[in-house]
Amino acid sequence: MTTDIAILGGGDFGWGLAAAATRTGKQVLLWSRRPQREATDSITVTTELERAALAELIIFAIPSIYVTEVAQQLATHIDGSHLLVHISRGIVGENLLSLTQVLRQQTPCRRIGALAGPVVAHALQQGKPSAAIIGSRFPEVQAAVRDALSSENFQVYATDDVLGVELASTVVGLLSLAIGYARHNGLHPSTLAMLVTRGLREASQLGVRLGARAETFHGLAGTGDLFAALAGDDRPELTVGARLAAGAATADAGTEAGTYIEGILGARWIASYLDRINCEMPVLRLMNEVFEGRMGGTEFFTRLMTLDVDGE
Repeated sequence: MTTDIAILGGGDFGWGLAAAATRTGKQVLLWSRRPQREATDSITVTTELERAALAELIIFAIPSIYVTEVAQQLATHIDGSHLLVHISRGIVGENLLSLTQVLRQQTPCRRIGALAGPVVAHALQQGKPSAAIIGSRFPEVQAAVRDALSSENFQVYATDDVLGVELASTVVGLLSLAIGYARHNGLHPSTLAMLVTRGLREASQLGVRLGARAETFHGLAGTGDLFAALAGDDRPELTVGARLAAGAATADAGTEAGTYIEGILGARWIASYLDRINCEMPVLRLMNEVFEGRMGGTEFFTRLMTLDVDGE
């Protein structure tokens, strides 16, 4: 069987992307260390990572903490002709290294992108109308992703601001945790709106400082993704945030929800970066304090409402 697209990761999102690709008539190779589902007529399941090289387009649908390792293992099997894309919400390390930078460092590939936006695994698997955005500086990466995934029920938009897409998606992951946390504690909708609006504003300021464009944070990768979280799209971050609010330990909340959550570690790295550059972004800092277990709900809401107010 020919392979049109390779997807690395046998979790719900990997299978969701595979399902979306089969709707466009593509033959999919899905790699997983421990496959939990059976192959289909259009989806071949393998534990042999080197087989991913059979496809020009390779999508990393794995948590950010595993991307470096898998990229290193894949690197000896691929070359500059391959197109790499990731869907992780994470960043790596206290220097806020983006995953496209990681993939560029660890592999011979240069044509790389990031897929993000208001889409969740079950919507992809069930073919519900949804949308995403592919960020890449390479038009051929944008075209390949849109060709592989776009259908009448799944619209894929594009931008060349790949860093903005990655940072916006990362911070939306943090804010989604905060939404779940705040809702569990009965936060009023108007206060919740203030939390996410100010948090995203800080994220756009951080993004501009790092080289991204502010408008990207107000598109599908940022505001659009947040709208879906506020509407209650059943993303796992909402569940984990609620578990944290209910008293679950940070180390246990993701395990109890049956998923790995990148936002908790990302919040720590962002807070550390802000300390190093002596930059005040209070909402992002407050979220880290909560996720690290150093601040409870009452103090969080009190601090949120007593932040210094500046211009919009």
